[in-house]
Amino acid sequence: MLEKFIEATLPTIIAILELMGIFVVAVSAARAFVHYLKGLFTKSETDVKFALANGLAISLEFKMAAEILKTVLVHELNELMVLGAVILLRALLSFLIHFEMKQIHHTES
Repeated sequence: MLEKFIEATLPTIIAILELMGIFVVAVSAARAFVHYLKGLFTKSETDVKFALANGLAISLEFKMAAEILKTVLVHELNELMVLGAVILLRALLSFLIHFEMKQIHHTES
């Protein structure tokens, strides 16, 4: 009974997490672009790269949460290998974004 409940509700939860990640990317990109435009007109220093990288890092966390939940639904080894590769790539992207954020923060200090 619990297994059927999980199989029925998990796709919805995964879809919601994926949509959250997409929403965070869209909002972060729009905000960074608005800050960029403001910086062009006011000639002030704006931290567009850091704001965008922060939003991308947060969205990757939502996407990784969805991928981790997908492992519960895996039935074959091939699916697990593909899912593992996706999780590994997203973790690598997250690491690179955090590294870039530290570099940006370090050069500004």
